[in-house]
Amino acid sequence: MSGAFPALVIVPTYQERDTIEEVIRTLFATVDERVHLLVIDDGSPDGTADAARRAAGSSGRIQVLQRTRKQGLASAYVTGFRWALERRYASVVEMDADLSHDPGVVPELLSALNGSDLVIGSRYVPGGRIENWNLFRRVLSRAGNMYARMWLGWGVKDATSGFRAYRSATLASQDLATVRSNGYAFQIEMTCRVHFGRGRITEVPITFTERRAGKSKMSRAVVLEALWRVPLWAVRNRWRK
Repeated sequence: MSGAFPALVIVPTYQERDTIEEVIRTLFATVDERVHLLVIDDGSPDGTADAARRAAGSSGRIQVLQRTRKQGLASAYVTGFRWALERRYASVVEMDADLSHDPGVVPELLSALNGSDLVIGSRYVPGGRIENWNLFRRVLSRAGNMYARMWLGWGVKDATSGFRAYRSATLASQDLATVRSNGYAFQIEMTCRVHFGRGRITEVPITFTERRAGKSKMSRAVVLEALWRVPLWAVRNRWRK
């Protein structure tokens, strides 16, 4: 990828006005000029997109893509992946806009891509931790990852983590039009695609901090989707062998 920008950070937003400007400031205080940012806003009525534009100012390193309605996490990331591939970025980072992911860790994720196809910011490897979650959320998250390991036969400890980095070549090898999952199942699906494609997956420890503002996007529908999709992916992989 001669001449490519090294990295694009994709941040999907919905009702994140209270945190998006701090996310942008912290990110660009940490990374060098080779890292750019794409904010994908799903028509937030609270003015998140306008706040992102104010923070961007005249910087050519920040783009804000505003969609007219809420289309979901997976749709936002797939849109961002395509945007990055069209502009020949060498790597892509996923990050939340609610400060649950520390923008200061982005350089570590990108550094770990040397020798890996997917780097996951993991809460469940040594050194990783969670702050300000209640017991129910902790148990649910642990159980979800154990469920994925049981069905999919991998050693990945935190396949549901949304703080991660991909080589663009890894994303380019995928048929993104066939992505069907949303929510946390999307993160498991993308991990499946790398794993079953014999990609190299690395986990680095992170501290996940519960959002300071707004509502969690966790719901019963999100959990149920993962429950039925994970066995389906396992069966499909075995059938292909």
